[in-house]
Amino acid sequence: MNVQFFCPRWGSEGISWSDFTKRVKDAGYDGIEWGLAHTTTDRELEEAWNCAAKHGLGMIPQHYDTNDAHFQRHKDAYEAWLQRMSIYPAVKLNSQTGKDFFHFGQNWQLIQIGNKYGAVHETHRGKFSYAAHTTKTYLEEIPELRLTLDISHWVCVAESLLDDQPEAVNLAIERADHLHARLGHPEAPQVTDPREPEWLMVFERHLEWWDRVAARIQTEGKVLTITPEFGPYPYMVRLPVTGEPIADQWEVNRYMMGILRKRYG
Repeated sequence: MNVQFFCPRWGSEGISWSDFTKRVKDAGYDGIEWGLAHTTTDRELEEAWNCAAKHGLGMIPQHYDTNDAHFQRHKDAYEAWLQRMSIYPAVKLNSQTGKDFFHFGQNWQLIQIGNKYGAVHETHRGKFSYAAHTTKTYLEEIPELRLTLDISHWVCVAESLLDDQPEAVNLAIERADHLHARLGHPEAPQVTDPREPEWLMVFERHLEWWDRVAARIQTEGKVLTITPEFGPYPYMVRLPVTGEPIADQWEVNRYMMGILRKRYG
């Protein structure tokens, strides 16, 4: 099976692009997923892309920071971001699209704009896709809607491992073109450390979902793209007083990549 792994830039913003891309390549990743703010300069964009190309790394730009509650301004800013990204040779465009408080018609307009640029829409709290049951409606009404499946958010929102929503989960698995490999649990979108045995049941449930996406993509003859996406604080718990993270984000994501490369590679 053809699998590509992408390292999140999230959590490593303080490292220069030259050093970061070398570190990513040396760690065995195939590319980088980068949460690109509207305020990112053209200079940084060029630097990042050139450094990635130097090491043979692909790039997945991630849209996340269009938050204006005024719909027309939100819509204009979103399309401006997509237009800006369209000139770059991205592997995929990953989009945290819309808002949970926009009505269906408004979010539908934003999804259509994203689709025009070939975006896949990430399941994420605060966006149109914040929960399994609401996303199911969008998937049923918009046959061309494709997802980045980050099911950890749905687990958190539903305060469950989604056993009572199989139809929504099944439909999402059928439409997923990209995976964010992070374990959520019923009270948070990120477990403390996936290497610890207390999270084994949660890990196994996520693997069941990911396995089904992987099997479908293999049947379709496509490339499976995965971003291990355990994040820094506030996703990563910190110790009181000292503020030290309880795990090493970089090593946790490398661990997740190793598990899934062995499983799907």
